[in-house]
Amino acid sequence: MTHIPDDHPRYVSLKIREKIVEGVQMAITSMQGLVAQGRGEAFDYLIGERTIESAAVAERVAVAYLLIAQKPVISVNGNTAALVPRALVSLADIIGAQLEVNLFHRSDARVHRIIEHLKAHGAGNVLGLKGDARLDLSHDRAIVDQEGIYAADVVLVPLEDGDRCKKLVDMGKIVISVDLNPLSRTSLSATVTIVDNVTRALDNMVQFTKEMKKDSKEQLRSIIDSYDNRKILADAMYAIQENLKNQTEREGIEWI
Repeated sequence: MTHIPDDHPRYVSLKIREKIVEGVQMAITSMQGLVAQGRGEAFDYLIGERTIESAAVAERVAVAYLLIAQKPVISVNGNTAALVPRALVSLADIIGAQLEVNLFHRSDARVHRIIEHLKAHGAGNVLGLKGDARLDLSHDRAIVDQEGIYAADVVLVPLEDGDRCKKLVDMGKIVISVDLNPLSRTSLSATVTIVDNVTRALDNMVQFTKEMKKDSKEQLRSIIDSYDNRKILADAMYAIQENLKNQTEREGIEWI
């Protein structure tokens, strides 16, 4: 890993980049994942590289859904495995959720490497190798485990493909996405959209889960019932607009 000095103004962002590069070198992240990371980084910059208030609301609602779920599953791809393996394992353990590897650029060898990577960070059983069920999609993200994503009632899909997200919703599942682009197909299709960097979102959700685990089902349902995903998306767009406006004003650039 390239040494990045602590006082570098882009320290956090550059450290995240290095994790993705390491993922590619370990052959758990695809080369295409580098492109996806860059796109997300651009939106994170627009939003101010922070967890905005509406994202924190969505994260709490996501936790409420996961805690009341009968069969929660956390879907893992190469980027999330590289960026937040320990948080994924912690969240799954606290909630009692299954982890399942699901990839667009799929090979059994790569699925196996990601499973072993998660196990190295404390995971027990990780699904994804069986691939004994299929969603109605024309690419390899259609391949899922019968006992995992296919049977789940709530699925957390950080860094997701929009078409699979919509397909899961159409199947009647509650789908929670983590996506920095509030206008992506995933964001617009998901039941709960968390417009936040996955590195912040998963850490926040782990903390919220610890706080909310003792809440009653009635309390958790109340949190869910008051939620409006379209409002969350609108709030994220407003946050981007305000951040851009404030930055341009600080630099003496006229805001049109």
